[in-house]
Amino acid sequence: MARREDDSYTNGSVSMNDFSVEDGRKEKEVYDHDEPEQDGLCGMPVSVPFLQMLLAEFFSTYFLLFAGMGAIVVNNEKDGALTFPGITMVWGLAVMVMIYTVGHISGAHMNPAVSLGFAIAGRMPWKRVPAYMLVQVFAAIIVSVVLRLMFGGRHEFVPVTAPTGSNIQSLVTEFTTTFYLVFVVMAVATDDRAVGSMAGVAVGATITLNALFSGPVTGASMNPARSIGPALVGGKYTSLWVYILGPFAGGAAGAWAYNLMRYTDKPAAVLSDVAKSTDRAA
Repeated sequence: MARREDDSYTNGSVSMNDFSVEDGRKEKEVYDHDEPEQDGLCGMPVSVPFLQMLLAEFFSTYFLLFAGMGAIVVNNEKDGALTFPGITMVWGLAVMVMIYTVGHISGAHMNPAVSLGFAIAGRMPWKRVPAYMLVQVFAAIIVSVVLRLMFGGRHEFVPVTAPTGSNIQSLVTEFTTTFYLVFVVMAVATDDRAVGSMAGVAVGATITLNALFSGPVTGASMNPARSIGPALVGGKYTSLWVYILGPFAGGAAGAWAYNLMRYTDKPAAVLSDVAKSTDRAA
């Protein structure tokens, strides 16, 4: 989901310059001055560390979606053996495992809405966002193809998200659950007052909780890649816009809302200078 000092849950190699450290809160100035970029692709760095981050993001997104969507398919194939609460636990546990596995490499975003939220909060360079999103959607497509090859038959080969009620009802639900998700991620991944070692547990529990109450309404996507991949492979685009607009808007709002609460004793003029510096670097 996101790296703690730039976009990770743990302190690892970073691509931002320290601006200040105050009482458990670190403000960062988004960088790109110190890291050499030998090549570029559409304004994005293609250094070896960045490629490693994209690879980690692909594997983590693939594992999450294979486990989560696979659980739904298996539950259908085996006459409800996993049960609905069991499926929500699979999603939450998969997120938790991947955060602890690759959070120090790519940040384990696994979700375009989370990547967008961190960029809006100034915790991730904007030029990295398109590459992250492309890798996440690509992983979702590959998972959908694999599930189709494995289970294409008596049951629907891959679970496509679709509203059970109105589009507006589902849009509000997706907005709210993704807002809640990114709000939690911002707290545990970017605020040093939070217990960073519990980030995986907190985010995984949030996924499970959201899925428990929103699953029957929307399918509990909270992730545009999770909805886009199956839709493209299955050719089912009904209400897909709900699962794109809702999570993106919710993620952006969640990141913005937490920034309003972030502790600082800086005067307003200094904070304005920080924001301007972040915009220039992005």
